[in-house]
Amino acid sequence: MSPVPSALGNLLQSLAAIGASLLNSVFAVFRAIFALVQEFVGGILQLVQAVIAFAADLFQGVVGFVAANFFVVALIGGLYYWYTHREGGTRTRKRLA
Repeated sequence: MSPVPSALGNLLQSLAAIGASLLNSVFAVFRAIFALVQEFVGGILQLVQAVIAFAADLFQGVVGFVAANFFVVALIGGLYYWYTHREGGTRTRKRLA
């Protein structure tokens, strides 16, 4: 076999190997992104589960009942405060003469 066709064959094989490597790299990046999203969602779900378990443990029994009522009253008070002060106090009342 002459050197020119052999060199062209090696060049084409090398270009095919480079293309395959690039394609595998792109697939690896997509797999890594998918794994990151999967782990993030799993972590968020575990956090929500831990918060729910914490709340369930906290609000058991008589002391928990009192604590739950305190938190509900504080939440309602906070929401009322936020609702009445959300416009920065720019509301004015009209006086009837």
